[in-house]
Amino acid sequence: MTPAAGTGLSPAEVFKALGDPVRWSIVQQLAEVDELACGTLEGTLPIAKPTISYHTKILTQAGLISVRRQGRNFFYALRRDALDDLMKDVWKLASPPRPDPPGPVDPDSDPPRPARSGSPAGPAGPAGSGRRRAARPPSYPKDSTGRPQAPLLTW
Repeated sequence: MTPAAGTGLSPAEVFKALGDPVRWSIVQQLAEVDELACGTLEGTLPIAKPTISYHTKILTQAGLISVRRQGRNFFYALRRDALDDLMKDVWKLASPPRPDPPGPVDPDSDPPRPARSGSPAGPAGPAGSGRRRAARPPSYPKDSTGRPQAPLLTW
């Protein structure tokens, strides 16, 4: 895996920085705006100013946010390029066939739909037949006892 953009940190270390609920809240707030003043974070987070400084320092060291100082005020911005690099590393772990990693997302457009395989009429049969094929549950690899192993997803 590649280090996070310009930080020399592994993706695991960046995920560790994102793993704290306070830091995750900071990232979510920064994702909604271009730049956020430290005073705004003081009003939205239930923690003291020194604790905010501690968490923003960790996010800065992880390469996830940038800091701009203007006089006595600090302004934070989300480094979307670092998040894009991190997501590319995550997509590399996906099982084949892998979708193309997403590019910049346009919130006003619908996501592209994958092409259907099978007949030109699609998996439901001829157009207008009114019959739908039942969805199959996903198949998982079996363990030594023959029981299916479901993937463990943690977020």
